[in-house]
Amino acid sequence: MAKQVTDMTQGNPVSLIIKFAIPMMIGNIFQQFYNIVDSIIVGKLVGTEALAAIGVTGSVTFLFFALCNGIGSGGGIITSQFFGSGDDRQVKKCIANVAYIMVIFPIAVGIIAYIFSEPLLRFLDTPPEVMKDAVTYMHVMCVGLAFVSIYNYVASMLRALGDSRTPLYFLVFSCILNTGLDFVFVYFCKWGVFGAAIATLISQFVSGVVCLLYAFKFNSYFKLKKDDLRPNGGIIWNAVKIGVPLSLQFSLIAISCMALQRVVNHFGPVAIAAFTATSRIEQVIHQPYQTLGTALSTYTGQNFGAKKYERIRLGYRKSMIMMAIFTAAMVPVMQIFGKPITSIFVDDPAVIDMGAVALRITSIFYVFLGVIYVVRGVLNGVGDAFFALLNGIIEVIGRLVVPIALTMVAFIGLWGIWWSVGIVWFLSGFTAWLRYVWYNKKHLTEKKVQID
Repeated sequence: MAKQVTDMTQGNPVSLIIKFAIPMMIGNIFQQFYNIVDSIIVGKLVGTEALAAIGVTGSVTFLFFALCNGIGSGGGIITSQFFGSGDDRQVKKCIANVAYIMVIFPIAVGIIAYIFSEPLLRFLDTPPEVMKDAVTYMHVMCVGLAFVSIYNYVASMLRALGDSRTPLYFLVFSCILNTGLDFVFVYFCKWGVFGAAIATLISQFVSGVVCLLYAFKFNSYFKLKKDDLRPNGGIIWNAVKIGVPLSLQFSLIAISCMALQRVVNHFGPVAIAAFTATSRIEQVIHQPYQTLGTALSTYTGQNFGAKKYERIRLGYRKSMIMMAIFTAAMVPVMQIFGKPITSIFVDDPAVIDMGAVALRITSIFYVFLGVIYVVRGVLNGVGDAFFALLNGIIEVIGRLVVPIALTMVAFIGLWGIWWSVGIVWFLSGFTAWLRYVWYNKKHLTEKKVQID
């Protein structure tokens, strides 16, 4: 069992966070590689309109997946806190009871998503020339929502126990499978967007099932007894109490992305393709920040359960420094190499030129994006449900107001799309930092414990 879990309540915080984060970052990059492979193959082999069709579904897909992922994240936080407190019995009960939630919830969300996906795409003013493929892609992903959630559940539980390596192994396998299926379904079978969706669905489903079987066999916390399998109202309620605000946070962010997508759609297929390409690139940029935040959430959850509050504060400070170093390295890359990076996805010169300028705009604001993830990691780890909701509301207001206002300014025009992305990062990051300052002063500062 020692090799399958990591106790983050002892030892050097920086070393623990980095060792935990590196496998997870590689895994997240592979997960984003699914989307990148889809985009490259579809963009190169099918065309700009097919790439745009996948692009316009991004915010809608994120909305429905966010509802499920938030619940799973809430269960992971509860599990990490019990693990940090040394209560192995409760850890096993959490693993079982979160599974019940993650079976029922995705099925219900998937049915709703299938019914409302086309009306939502129409509400977003999806161009007629890409509507058919967009609906097809959405319907396939909605049908598979419950299957894809299997991996997210297992990964959430394993990471709560400090195991970030096991999910990585199966994501690598899934990525290889996804790439092969993409070529088979899109290039050889000529299934277009439908083939790309099926390839992603199959690969993630296989990854989840195999990862679950591995956990049952090799991780002692997954070796559940009859008593562990009994529904526990307290655990389910606590997981839901934290998970629902997280779901709302992710969902509100998804709704805000949909609002932004609606603005983008008004500018036609070229702008949509450029926005899709830059979004895919920025999803990769998000990964180190997101990985750091997720690692910090597990670290914080375990130390919060162990009542080692000073270690939480130290982890936050060190994570801010690591975030700043990565940001300083990435901004020049996007400023200088935006055009060749965008050209990975498409051959259309107009899309490439637009994407290069867009990356120069958004990269200015990367530091605020990093602040969002670091603060979110700490506050999610301690179970601050109010912050999750507040953060989502800020992003919704920002993406509802800022892009519309900026694109209406004559000398800004469509570039307001990408300026609004950066401004929303600033607003959300600054608000998150204020919340951390308040929470730290109110709940952590007066409860210092000696660092190991």
